[in-house]
Amino acid sequence: MALSSLYGRLITDSEIDETINLDELTAYPGISIEDKQLTCRRCLSQLSLKKNILQDDRYYCSCCMILGRISTATTLYTIPEPNLFSTQKGSPLTWNGQLTTCQEICANEVKQIFKNLGARHLLWAVTGAGKTEMLFKGIEAAIMDGKRICLASPRVDVCIELFPRLQAAFQNIDICLLHGKTTEPYRYTQLVICTTHQLLRFHKAFDVMIVDEVDAFPYAQNQLLLQATAQATKQNGASLFLTATPSEDLLKEVRLKQLTVSYLPIRFHGQLLPEIKIKFEKAWEKNLKKGRLPKKLTLKMTEWLKREDPFLIFVPKIWLLEPVIEAFKKKFPNLKGDTVYSEDPDRLDKVKAIRTGELRYLITTTILERGVTFANLDVFVLGADDKTFSTAALVQIAGRVGRNVNRPFGDVIFLCSDYTLSIKKAVGQIKTMNRKARKLKI
Repeated sequence: MALSSLYGRLITDSEIDETINLDELTAYPGISIEDKQLTCRRCLSQLSLKKNILQDDRYYCSCCMILGRISTATTLYTIPEPNLFSTQKGSPLTWNGQLTTCQEICANEVKQIFKNLGARHLLWAVTGAGKTEMLFKGIEAAIMDGKRICLASPRVDVCIELFPRLQAAFQNIDICLLHGKTTEPYRYTQLVICTTHQLLRFHKAFDVMIVDEVDAFPYAQNQLLLQATAQATKQNGASLFLTATPSEDLLKEVRLKQLTVSYLPIRFHGQLLPEIKIKFEKAWEKNLKKGRLPKKLTLKMTEWLKREDPFLIFVPKIWLLEPVIEAFKKKFPNLKGDTVYSEDPDRLDKVKAIRTGELRYLITTTILERGVTFANLDVFVLGADDKTFSTAALVQIAGRVGRNVNRPFGDVIFLCSDYTLSIKKAVGQIKTMNRKARKLKI
């Protein structure tokens, strides 16, 4: 184990091998007890003594178990982040793409934020606006200034998508990818891409903290992950939050001037967002149990079959995947498709298969609502009025469509029994974005 693997990290005693001299490290008790209350040093959660006791009278943290158990017998070790990255004169940016005028404005604002001590900023841009590309100037400047940068996301899929894009944009910079399924060991690098849960392993490590899809589950309103983000960022570090659908909490911070904001209501190709079309069908779920697809979906399929484009069918519950795919195979036996959900071990392969054309469609849960891009896509949402689909989720699902410059359009169909407030807000939000986008185009 390299000593550098502890720079700005919080590592348990069980993770440290015998090659490390513990005298060179700063040690913390994994859990401290004060006034009959437990405090976990890794995730900063405060816990009840009664609810977090083990059989041998030790106490443990039930909040960050996903990264391995911390107990009163655990010692955490770290070395303060030394920033062993020199300033550079030449640019590390190898991306030679061109930003639009609107993207350029946002990119320059992001670059300035990364230079400001303690700055907190929201980049609010519609799906398909090119948020990742708008980061490049800021990351470029931060690397040249010798700063350490983290790009975190709540979703593993998003991190996996971002990694090759950042590698291509900064070909001479070593980048570490961290998530629960990675097999590569951690190493000390200037640029880190990780899931937000991995931030629990860092301590004042980053000069620049970027959180993508800040409104997504499990990050949104998750106090544990909010604390992890703050703990992983240096005291005077800059923080940037990216989303197409900001929460009310974020918008409140903007109103209170606790958070500055850049806003971009138009996509990189300059075209408007495809708008949602509502279809009503009361007995669709009952018919599905009898092996029949919803009539409105079958009618739409006759139209989609005239072209070669892929499509996604979203369902609100995992149990619906099997009856939908069975009904699909029965009705359209010549179409190749599959199901996908968050715990599917073949999820990444299936996403790749629809991109390559091996599959024509996927029946999916909300796992594909964001962070993945498919060319020439159409989407159909079954049971859009289900509580599973929040306004943000519905907007993100609609945002999968029309992202290709050669096909900036497509169908976004919501099938429902009732016109819920979430659907109404999603429809209104997209219409509002398009109104603002039209003004930019005038």
